[in-house]
Amino acid sequence: MTTELKFRVLGPLRAGDAELGGTKPRVLLATLLLNANQTVTSDMLTDVLWPSHRPRSVAANLRTYVSSLRASSPEIATRMRTDRAGYSIAIGDGELDLAEFTEHVAEARRLRAAGSLAQATAQLEQALALWQGEPLADLPGVPAWDDRLAALAESRVMATEELLGLRVAEGRYQDAIADLRPFLAEHPFRESAWRQLLLALDGSGRQAEALRAYAEIRKRLVTELGVEPGPELREVHAAILKGEAPRPGPAATRTVPRQLPHDVPDFTGRGKHIAALRAMVATAGEAAAVATIVGPPGVGKTSLAVHVGHLLKDEFPDGQLYVDLAGTTSRPRTGKEVLGSLLRSLGVTGAALPDSVHDRAALYRSMASETRMLVLFDDAANATQIRGLLPADNWGVLVTSRQRMAELPATHQIELDVLPTAEASELLGKIAGLERVTGEPESAEAILRSCGHLPLAIRIAGARIAGRRGWTLTVLERRLADETQRLSELKAGELAVRASFDLSYRQLPADAAAAFRLLGRLGPSAIPEWAVGALLDRGGSAELVDVLVDASMLDMAGVDVIDQPRYLMHDLIRCYARDSGDDDVREPISRVVSGWLALTEQAVGQLPASIFRPLRSDTARHPVDKSIVDDVVAAPLRWLDAEHETVISVVELAANEGLGELACTLATTLVPYFDHRCHFDPWQRVHEIALKAAEDTRTKATLTRGLAQVHLYRDSYSTAEAMFAKSRGMFAEVGDPIGEAFASCGIGAARYFRGRPLAALPYFHKGLNSFVEHGDVHAEAYARQTIGKAQLAIGNHREAANWLQRALLLARETGDRHREGRVLSELGKLHGSRDETRKAVRYLEMSLGILRELGDDLCSAYALHSLGDLHTTSGDFGRAEVEVRQALAAFRRLKDRSGEEKAAWTLNLLRRRRNTHLEHVTG
Repeated sequence: MTTELKFRVLGPLRAGDAELGGTKPRVLLATLLLNANQTVTSDMLTDVLWPSHRPRSVAANLRTYVSSLRASSPEIATRMRTDRAGYSIAIGDGELDLAEFTEHVAEARRLRAAGSLAQATAQLEQALALWQGEPLADLPGVPAWDDRLAALAESRVMATEELLGLRVAEGRYQDAIADLRPFLAEHPFRESAWRQLLLALDGSGRQAEALRAYAEIRKRLVTELGVEPGPELREVHAAILKGEAPRPGPAATRTVPRQLPHDVPDFTGRGKHIAALRAMVATAGEAAAVATIVGPPGVGKTSLAVHVGHLLKDEFPDGQLYVDLAGTTSRPRTGKEVLGSLLRSLGVTGAALPDSVHDRAALYRSMASETRMLVLFDDAANATQIRGLLPADNWGVLVTSRQRMAELPATHQIELDVLPTAEASELLGKIAGLERVTGEPESAEAILRSCGHLPLAIRIAGARIAGRRGWTLTVLERRLADETQRLSELKAGELAVRASFDLSYRQLPADAAAAFRLLGRLGPSAIPEWAVGALLDRGGSAELVDVLVDASMLDMAGVDVIDQPRYLMHDLIRCYARDSGDDDVREPISRVVSGWLALTEQAVGQLPASIFRPLRSDTARHPVDKSIVDDVVAAPLRWLDAEHETVISVVELAANEGLGELACTLATTLVPYFDHRCHFDPWQRVHEIALKAAEDTRTKATLTRGLAQVHLYRDSYSTAEAMFAKSRGMFAEVGDPIGEAFASCGIGAARYFRGRPLAALPYFHKGLNSFVEHGDVHAEAYARQTIGKAQLAIGNHREAANWLQRALLLARETGDRHREGRVLSELGKLHGSRDETRKAVRYLEMSLGILRELGDDLCSAYALHSLGDLHTTSGDFGRAEVEVRQALAAFRRLKDRSGEEKAAWTLNLLRRRRNTHLEHVTG
């Protein structure tokens, strides 16, 4: 029959009846028992076994001692565990004296808090009876054990002190005095024990002895330590002098704690989150139900937690506790402090409150197991601060934090974002007054946008409106419009958005804070991961981003079209970041802008050849990872469609930061894309931004020519011609003949589209001559096409054919497929005007095929319209209607008024001819 194995470390090391052999295996076992049911790493065991000099084959020797230990007893062998990290020993309930001691002490403290003094006394007596001397008294000193053994010794002294205090509380004065005297001889400066001695002496009618005892300890403290007795000891002395020392009595009835702050009376929205949190926390049973609410400063985490806590009042009848963990302050509360606060809330006071964090945690879990309560841990610094505060079972736990805490085990996490528009408007109405908000809806919407729908900012804005009856909402709207002053305006009484952000900012490590300030300068667009790397220009930028994301100072915004992670700052946090330092940002922002320029150049370089040439910049391009470049080149239009608005914001950023050359180069680099996609509004916007930042005449000329082209496409021919002429003058001033030639062709185009092809020809020829002189074959093909179009419009078919055929040859020689498609379209119209329908259709279908292949929707629409016009003339009405209607839809989608008018006219002509044909057939 196997004897039950009992392990002892509170005295000489024992393992049942096992013969443990030499010192090293015994030290190994002791270390495992001090860390029972936990893996002890091989490195730690090495430090324990060889604190000074290590043998050459440490690992082999360690395995030898482990084998020896296993061989000493089958019971030990079955409990030993080995894993990659190290070794452990599995200990069950009642098998280790240290574990039993801890459990008895925790149970005693729970019983004392509940008023069961006799039972608490019995538990402490059982706990102290387990000690058979100094821990591991038969083993040599091990430096790695020092802290743990010192804590054990303190736990023993505390338990003894608590036992003596219980005897005094029960009125067993003589027993207490008999044990207190030798205890104080061994621990002469334990003031809590002296306090119990004074109470016991006074309670047994020996007041004079009690006063002498006070005089004795005061003299020792003053003489030997130079300090006066503490307040508790002085209070007992004063009470004895007055005859008012406390006496044993019935235990007070514990008041159910209701510590949650008041619910917010105007709490608004968050319905889904409330339902989710109630469902999560209400599941508390054998395990505690833990829900964390995380999010940026000012998003309403505490308000939501408090609101849900009040809603759950009936689910937790034993009370609700509230603890401010001060996680965003310079000194977050320690586990020992918080456990002390929790235990005091549960009724543990005075000597019954353990001193060590380990003992406090044990008592807290023991007491928690007997109740069903809700605790709100507000403003947690991180998961480490929370982990040791979680009760084992039965409780509901709400945690708020600005830090994401995914590593917290068995936790439901709610990531709180800003309010949706409807809820944000409702909250503003509740605070500022519904009539005022509904009376100025546009100003209210603008205020909410400036607040970024952040609840704290809305609350402050609403309070400012409510407190100023003479204001209209427009007044605050205008004050908040200026980003540089916005945070200063969002302050009302003790509430301030800036102060809330300060708390999070001060918690950031120095390098993360620097990254935060820089990221705030990149504007409101989502930031791709490569741009973050370019901005910081250092290894480990991803780690810094993770710090900011975990601190809720930066948000994940998904991934972009090439699967790059994107990050976004809330507008108010971005304003705060921008205002938080005076860092020199030109160089880091230059890296970001040049990176965008490099990618845009790569993407635009894959598009069909264009007559629009970007400006050149000598600024070195920040290297972007090749895999990203490859993804952009693989799908350039997809990337440009997704990113062109962001690139425009980068142009604006560069212009605002004094990087005019980069801003203008990037703006002009986008033009072939805008031309290809008929994006005239963004084309105009980005050129106007860049033009304000332009410094030299050539740059201004190029941007002016680009704006002239936009006006040309919008049929504003007079404005276009004037701007082309202006740009031509500037190009001539700086001696740029190619720029001057393109501007001349632009003047010709404006005249051509105004119905003056003859007046356009001299400008086309002037451009052509310059292109030929400078060997620009692509531009020559373009100029020859424009001359051919003008000749066709005049009716000079032979001349038109010559110019267009030469343009087609040059386009094919240079591989310019787009120009080839455009010229083929003109040749199709030429043959159509000659009634050479078959040739005309062939040329137009070839043109349409090329233009569709290249994705040029506008030119394809014009080719399609020409086909429809041709089929209308030839009497193929069914085919003509399909083609013209498709062209009309494209013109409308692309907002090409001229094309739309032509297609509509052709449809009317088609109807008239069809009707005439039907009348003739049926007549």
